[in-house]
Amino acid sequence: MSPTLILATVAAYFLALFTISYFASRHSDNASFFGSRRSRWYLVTIAMIGASMSGVTYVSVPGMVSSCGFGYMQMFLGFIVGQLVIAFVLTPLFYKMKLTSIYQYLSDTLGASSYRTSAWFFFLSKMLGAAVRLFLVCTTLQLLAFGPLGIPFGVNVIVSVGLVWVYTVKGGVKSVIWTDVLKTLCLVVSVVLCIVFIARDLHLSFGGMVQVIADSPYSRVFFFNDVNDREYFFKQFFAGAFTMIAMTGLDQDMMQRNLTCRNYHDAQKNMMVTIFSQFFVVLFFLMLGVLLYVFAAAKGIDASGDKIFPVIATGHWLPVIVGVLFIIGFVSSAYNAAGSALTALTTSFTIDILGVKGKSDEQITRTRRWVHVGMAVIMGLCIVMFDILNSTSVIDAVYILASYTYGPIMGLFGFAIIVRRPVHDRFVPLVALLAPCICLVLDLNSERWLGGYKFSYELLILNAFLTFAGMCCLIRRMPKQAA
Repeated sequence: MSPTLILATVAAYFLALFTISYFASRHSDNASFFGSRRSRWYLVTIAMIGASMSGVTYVSVPGMVSSCGFGYMQMFLGFIVGQLVIAFVLTPLFYKMKLTSIYQYLSDTLGASSYRTSAWFFFLSKMLGAAVRLFLVCTTLQLLAFGPLGIPFGVNVIVSVGLVWVYTVKGGVKSVIWTDVLKTLCLVVSVVLCIVFIARDLHLSFGGMVQVIADSPYSRVFFFNDVNDREYFFKQFFAGAFTMIAMTGLDQDMMQRNLTCRNYHDAQKNMMVTIFSQFFVVLFFLMLGVLLYVFAAAKGIDASGDKIFPVIATGHWLPVIVGVLFIIGFVSSAYNAAGSALTALTTSFTIDILGVKGKSDEQITRTRRWVHVGMAVIMGLCIVMFDILNSTSVIDAVYILASYTYGPIMGLFGFAIIVRRPVHDRFVPLVALLAPCICLVLDLNSERWLGGYKFSYELLILNAFLTFAGMCCLIRRMPKQAA
């Protein structure tokens, strides 16, 4: 694909995005920006199907089948269990308390320090995660389009962050939901049609395609052989359940959408339909991954991992429409994820860290707008910093850090929901910092200390448990009442 065609495809997508955002944001106010109880559950469901998938997911899930086959489905089975906990435990609780930011729950049950600790951990995790995802998109577009046209990377970043800011500046979460509907449609259509075109080029009927995938060594789903293997079933399954609870149920970005449903019964219907719909979308991604490797072997293409999908889609082996579909799916998943993160960061920072108690609606609006600008600027600076460092290990470290920060949040919520005892609130930040530090030490030395055991995503569970245990040590003894 030519750089001009790539940029024209991106421009066409953003034209559709701005049109939807314009109509969605009319008559918007602070309630609609932060998330009001006005959305129909089936609309939120369509939005949520693609909401959890970023541009990294779009290229990584098909590419990962060479290393772990369909093993990702083990984790997805855990996602289903985690979604049940979110739907029937957390959601009724948040609706009952009429929360705009879910971290307000900790303020009511534990105290101000616990509340702000969770908000700062969310801020750190979401900002770095969103910046890394958008950085990878910017570098891809720089390689395919901006670079060949002689446009500097800094201009690429300003344009990308600016576009994300513009379509979320007024409507907030209301615009995010409607644009996520567009994202879901683009994502599903692009993946399905890419499968169709690749299968057609390989001269495979539907039955033949299914047979090729089933016979492939990449189609293995379950791994029970070695407990030290990162793909070991119970590691993936339990990690999937806890990851879903932490990164959806206790994440302002994701729950902000669910909390826009009219009542918690509608939110529960939304979440159940969403998770089972996502099952088939992920299955399509994995099927596409197998076909990509079969296609690469047939054509002598030397590519694997995250590179295989973009290399094949934008190369000369398939019709141009495949490249167009790839760009649309990639851009929609990437920019919408950044937009929702920017909205959630603005909401959490305005409500949880700066506070809105006692302020007029006009003051809140002014504060929210400045915070929204500030979040966009910080995101852009983070992207530039990643480009200057130019180190894959730094990107990996940021993803690890982002996963570590959800452990303390989960531990705090678990204690608040299960134990519900007063604590020495001023020491909560210390506990929240110690837990991931201990996990890091264990992760670095696990093979030597634990007989070759390697931690995988289950480190999140240990992180949450250590935070929970630390909170138990902070329980205040109630004075005995006089007889």
